[in-house]
Formats: sequence, C-alpha cells, structure tokens
Amino acid sequence: MVFEKPAVQSKQVCVIGAGPSGLVAARELRKEGHSVVVLEQNHGVGGQWLYEPNVEGEDPLGRNPFLKVHSSVYELLRLLTVREIIGFTDFPFLVKNDRDMRRFPGHREVLLYLQDFVEWFGLRELIRFNTRVEHVGMVDYGELGKDLRWVVKSKETITKSDGDDDEKMVEEVFDAVVVATGHYSHPRMPSIKGMGTWKRKQFHSHIYRVPEPFRNEVVVVVGNSNSGQDISMELAEVAREVHLSSKSLDITEGLSKVLENHRNLYLRPQIDSLEEDGTISFVDGSSVVADTILYSNAFPFLDTKGIVSVDDDRVGPLYEHTFPPSLAPSLSFLGIPRKAHRIIGFPFFESQAKWIAQLLSGKRTLPPLKEMMQSIENFYNSIDAAGLPKHKTHDIANFEYCERYGDNVEFPHLEEWRKELFMLTREHKEVNLETFRDSWDEGDEKLLQEAYQSPHFTQLGSQVLTFESQSEHC
Repeated sequence: MVFEKPAVQSKQVCVIGAGPSGLVAARELRKEGHSVVVLEQNHGVGGQWLYEPNVEGEDPLGRNPFLKVHSSVYELLRLLTVREIIGFTDFPFLVKNDRDMRRFPGHREVLLYLQDFVEWFGLRELIRFNTRVEHVGMVDYGELGKDLRWVVKSKETITKSDGDDDEKMVEEVFDAVVVATGHYSHPRMPSIKGMGTWKRKQFHSHIYRVPEPFRNEVVVVVGNSNSGQDISMELAEVAREVHLSSKSLDITEGLSKVLENHRNLYLRPQIDSLEEDGTISFVDGSSVVADTILYSNAFPFLDTKGIVSVDDDRVGPLYEHTFPPSLAPSLSFLGIPRKAHRIIGFPFFESQAKWIAQLLSGKRTLPPLKEMMQSIENFYNSIDAAGLPKHKTHDIANFEYCERYGDNVEFPHLEEWRKELFMLTREHKEVNLETFRDSWDEGDEKLLQEAYQSPHFTQLGSQVLTFESQSEHC
C-alpha cells in the first residue's frame, strides 16, 4: 500500500516584531512556503538590539500600554556570553574587520550581525517598518481551533516630504500570527509599599542609558540580575552611593570582589517600604535616604477573549512555552523563555521558528488538546512544588530542555564546544564579575580553536577570518 504525503499548506502569516526571534521566524516561515509579513514598530531591525539613546518623554516607570521606546539597551552594554555561542546555526557570528572585534562585543555589533542576517537571507522585503500593531483578535467565524483566522490592526507612521508625520491605519486578516516581541517589550515592576507616594525620582532600567545623570546621587538599584549588577557597577563610578537591593544576599565570588573594589557600592536586602521624606527601609530594619530608585516585563495589543493571559510574568497557558493549546498553531509566541537563548544563543529561537513553520505547513502536528493542557498543568505543579514564584515560569536555563525542544523538528543537538564555552564563561563571571569579558586563559583558547574549526564556522568558507587573526582582537 502506498501512502501519499499530505499536501504542504501555504498560510498567510503575520510576524509581530523584527528582533532576532521575528527575523528567524520570517526566514523559516518563508522556507516552508508561507506568505510572510513582519510588522515592526521601529525604523530598523534588531528589536532590543536597536539602541535608542533618546528616552525623553518616556514614562520613567514604563506604565504606558504602548511605550515610545522599545529597546532597554544601555550605552555600554556588552554581551554576557562569548560571541561564538550566539549565532544562528547556518550563519555564524563572525569577527569582521573595522567593527567591534572583542570576544564579548557591545550591543551595536549584535545589531550589525542581525542586519547582515537580513541581507544574507533577503528578508528586508518582508518587513514593514514604523508600523505598530494596535490590535490582534480572532475573526468571528468557524469553530474554535478550526479555520481560525486573525484580524490585525496596525498603525503605520509615514514621514511626508515636509518633514511632518502622517499615520495610516491598516486592517488585515491572516491565517496565523507569530508574536515575536519577546519578554522585554514591557517593563516588569515590583509592588512596594509607598511607591505611589515616594516623591523622589523613580525609574525603570528600561530607560537607563548612561550613568552621568546620577552623578553624586544616592541611588538604590532594585534587582540583583545581570543588568542590575552591570548598571550598579557603572553607577558606582559617578554616584555618591549605590545600594543594590536583592532578594538573596548569597553572592558569588565575583560580586564580592566588586563590592570590595567599589567602596561606595553596598548590597542590601529587599525593600520593605518607601517613605515620603526619601527614606527607603529594608526588610532587615536598615534604611537609607536616597535620591533615586532604579528598578531593574504584557502584550497590550492581543485579544484572545481571555484564553491567553499574563499573570505575574507567566504567559499562559502555553504548551512548551510557545503554543496556547486551543488556538495552536494559528497563534504562537516566539522568544518567551528568558534564559534559553542566553545559554545557546539565537539557535533556540531558530528551533522554535522551525517548529511553528512546519506545524503551519502541515508537516508536523501537535498532541491532542487534552494532552497539551495536562502537560502544562504538570509543569505548573512542578513550579509550585519547587517553591518558585510565577514570574520564574519561563526561566528555562538548561541544555537538556533546549535539546528536547529541538527534537520536535529534529533540530541538531548543541555542539560540545558551545556548552563548554558557556560553562567556562559562567565560571569566569562568578569569580571575576568585573573583568571576565576581557580575560582568557590557555584552556579557553583551545576551546575557541575547536569552535572555529567546526562546521558551524567553516560552512561559509572564505568569509571566516582565521582563528589566529581573531585571537589578536580578543
């Protein structure tokens, strides 16, 4: 008996966002034969990596449903992982002459890499820039989950010849929508007693760019995250005092060294309350009078009739952090896991994009609805059993999960050199938080040499600089 292969279906797909996840989604969707439109609110590609120095007029705490400034990148931000890990599987993150050739480059180098990716794969023609999505909703016909289509309303800003801006509203219907705005499109704020009446300056790190405005101030940074640590070290160079407030006072050797090197940088426990006179009280009973608090993330356009919601940073219900079961695969979310891309780079987005594209084309199918919902419930129960808060739901940070996820589309497992480079970098960071980006030893160089001799880097042939020439610029 001969079985015919199912016909590949071509869908009209809207991708929201032209950051790393949206770009690779567009590439994979087109590869599967779909018709793709990418709607991007900014003037260029890059998403968070499209640095915007001007934050004038933005709400300091990011409370507006639609923010004027999308990127949270600050001027001196550098990668936390070596560039070799970052690149998509078929497009390595090369060192190029006359650019930032450091092993841990700044944010502009990542943007240039993404621009190179767009040009190499001819994606620019798919993107509508200066177009903000205002509303995404289900078309009112058909049985839920079958023949489901989406109406997308967007606002395009057009600059006229006289320099003035004109706005055009566009309404379109698509077979599927991929939300690729990630987790950083809207700041996440804590809830602290007295926030509403504290009369001094409060900012979210979303609008932090340079330390100079905080010169000679007493600043409290809330959140001992990677960005919170980086910003605290920058502020310590100009501020009178910097107090880093953290849920846990367990610190790495690297942070301990930073506290020793910066006598005006202090580690504090969680904030208990804010007083009108500028006093900030901590849960251990200590307090400080501060000039500024810096808080170190909602899909305001999406209407799913309550099927998908955001609760304390948990987007759900999502099967494998990607698909709302009753709306899949016509609606999907790409880039929600916050840490998976940190450990394996953009390839995680790539594996997500392949799965979405192949589900829409009919090459693959999802489990039954009941099975997906049970999987989500089991996962939520495991989060509760581990004593983790809801906002940690999407903190996926292990190689095993990333590889299991990739198995859905037979995505190749990570090369050992990627894993080892990541682990080495993490070890260096824990010991030397302030200097790890610029210090490498002989063992690291051997791993890097192995990386540059791997198929990942040799696939583009003459475009790749020799390992020796790259090492000169570490």
